[in-house]
Amino acid sequence: MTSSTFSSVSCLFKDESQILKLRKRDVGKVFVKCSMSVKSQNPQPEVRIGVLGASGYTGSEIVRLLANHPHFGITLMTADRKAGQPFSSVFPHLFTQDLPDLVAIKDADFSKVDAIFCCLPHGTTQEVIKALPKELKIVDLSADFRLQDPFEYEEWYGQPHRAVDLQKEAVYGLTEILRDKVKGARLVANPGCYPTSIQLPLVPLIKANLIQLGGIIIDSKSGVSGAGRGAKEANLYTEIAEGIYSYGITRHRHVPEIEQGLSEAAKSKVTVSFTPHLMPMIRGMQSTIYVEMAPGITTEDLHQHLKVSYKEEEFVRVLEKGVVPRTHNVRGSNYCHINVFPDRIQGRAIIVSVIDNLVKGASGQALQNLNLMMGFHETTGLLYQPLFP
Repeated sequence: MTSSTFSSVSCLFKDESQILKLRKRDVGKVFVKCSMSVKSQNPQPEVRIGVLGASGYTGSEIVRLLANHPHFGITLMTADRKAGQPFSSVFPHLFTQDLPDLVAIKDADFSKVDAIFCCLPHGTTQEVIKALPKELKIVDLSADFRLQDPFEYEEWYGQPHRAVDLQKEAVYGLTEILRDKVKGARLVANPGCYPTSIQLPLVPLIKANLIQLGGIIIDSKSGVSGAGRGAKEANLYTEIAEGIYSYGITRHRHVPEIEQGLSEAAKSKVTVSFTPHLMPMIRGMQSTIYVEMAPGITTEDLHQHLKVSYKEEEFVRVLEKGVVPRTHNVRGSNYCHINVFPDRIQGRAIIVSVIDNLVKGASGQALQNLNLMMGFHETTGLLYQPLFP
């Protein structure tokens, strides 16, 4: 079997809507019903995808997720430092896909691309996207278009925004909350991992006036992959293993993004206390959120409202009462698991939210958004994805 003839896992369930209707207890059965199929790869995918910055962690996750996408096919991959190399030499576990070699951005041919996933570092993306053909659909996974106020971007990222007109066009892509805006967008700013894990539980509760806007405390923990693939002394194994440490205390760059989303939900300014921590694991993220409930509101009310809010959502699961969300249970998936617990302090509640920082916190949500932008069901290519080491 060669890389040119290998396709992917194909399921006996042809209609994804059938899969969505299966009960949670049947998920394992769906995977059993999947079988390996060998067929020639379609040389002309319906949507031709370019991945800019494909040699990073979020870029490789995009490639992994697109392996089973029935409509999207990768026709362009850039990585300046790895230009000229086959993608399989950078990520050998993805060798089975028929992929173009990596090229430098300056040599990229965008005439054979319909949509772009931009996985470049913060601060470099604005000018790259500004120079792209105007007809391309773009999902940007950096922070460069997340903040609506360019002056706030300059304050937190230490440099002026260099594509202010594009910023006005960008739609913030927290899919479950802003789905209708995402559908009609040309440029989507994919949310950060921490803000995704925090806003999904808090936005519905704030909109329903079930929690107080003051005194929100957020303690978040992330796997090391969230820091990117670049070589950094602080991320060496000997620096990370067998320990945990806080970083970005009071000044983490996700703070304005979190407060922007919560303030929009509240229609007034919301300020939070947020501290992130780095954990000695590759992937996974947990946000433990402490809130004061509105007068007369109970943790049962919070739990029930979240259950109703996300009843029809595939990728947000509010667990049964008493079940503690675990990062292990969402690893490699596009799911967010949430639950609510009573605090020992009267009138306060503890909310636990977990995601995979590379999938729902980055590449999975990006694919979910591009599906909507291109007119496909948002779950396409995201159900029951196997995770490679």
